[in-house]
Amino acid sequence: MSDTIILGIETSCDETSASIVKNGREVLSNIINSQIDIHKIYGGVVPEIASRAHTECISQVVELAVSRAGIKMSDIDIISATYGPGLVGALLVGVSYAKGLSYSLDKPLIGVNHIEGHIAGSYITHKELIPPFLCLIISGGHTHLVNVFDYTEFEILGRTKDDAIGETFDKVARVIGMPYPGGPKIDELAKEGAPTISLPKSSIDGLDFSYSGLKTAIINLHHKNPDINKADLCSSFQKVATEMLIEKTIKAIKETDLSKLVLCGRSGCKFIHKRRI
Repeated sequence: MSDTIILGIETSCDETSASIVKNGREVLSNIINSQIDIHKIYGGVVPEIASRAHTECISQVVELAVSRAGIKMSDIDIISATYGPGLVGALLVGVSYAKGLSYSLDKPLIGVNHIEGHIAGSYITHKELIPPFLCLIISGGHTHLVNVFDYTEFEILGRTKDDAIGETFDKVARVIGMPYPGGPKIDELAKEGAPTISLPKSSIDGLDFSYSGLKTAIINLHHKNPDINKADLCSSFQKVATEMLIEKTIKAIKETDLSKLVLCGRSGCKFIHKRRI
């Protein structure tokens, strides 16, 4: 049986990425062009600027991915691209480029759901992983609890009703004067403080999440007291934000009786097997 070579293109937010994957699990190359330095000036991702930056570099990113994989364009069997969710203009760049390449090479084109892509990435990181399992997806724009029945069969058990946890970290960081991206900065400063500040925790029913109330509480606290201890504030915020994830995840594990939990998102994937809750 011959190998299947897939080109994956991702432009859903502020990174232009292309990867060559063999037989679904072996990564031959993975090229990422980050826009962090561009958006840092504005304190967050500006959709129009992100779209233009994708347009300017996507050809070079794809060509470099093909070159690093040691193949030719004609060796590609399938072209795939993220079609959503994400920033509409940014997604359009990747999908349009993939369509043109598919037409010129006469290769099939597959649209990929962003959330399913996060889940599928787990199979590359942990080659021994097979469904079913519970998946907690946490990234800048998404917070989901998903029951993964099979490789292409899913049930969303819970999702954020407003802000995603990563987005909340960045917005809180901006309010208290930290540069973008703020998540790592909050984590770093939180280590110097203690969770001594009382903050509200969402009481939303079921397995859905809500972070807007926590974000608003931080904004109001900082506006009323600009001299508040930022290390303690970061520590308190991070504690409540992660507790909300943990509590919902434990509830989902008990409801589904699944023995495998996968944590995935922008920064990678972690697989926990048969952990006692």
